[in-house]
Amino acid sequence: MTITHIVLFKFSSKVEIAKVEDACQRMVGLKDKCRHPKTDELYIVKGSGGKNNSPEGHDQGLTHGFVVEFENEEDRDYYLNKDPAHLDFVKYVTTSGVVEGITVIDFVPGVF
Repeated sequence: MTITHIVLFKFSSKVEIAKVEDACQRMVGLKDKCRHPKTDELYIVKGSGGKNNSPEGHDQGLTHGFVVEFENEEDRDYYLNKDPAHLDFVKYVTTSGVVEGITVIDFVPGVF
């Protein structure tokens, strides 16, 4: 049962573009840094993200979106609560002033 983890950021309009790009690269780069505590293997199945370009006008000010896929709930929970690389990233985005808002949802594909 895969878990899809969606993270949506509202980057501050007062922040330099270079800092936004750095935060985005850090987020996307987690897939190459997060290692399973038992196997020391990379455990994020898939990760991607980018700047919002929807013409629909329903973004509520969210500027960037990221999708991270995990093989199971255990891996997702480790990522959220214990993975040092992820926790360092969370600390950075929540204390640096780069991000004004964060929305996160997780789901199991096909479970409604």
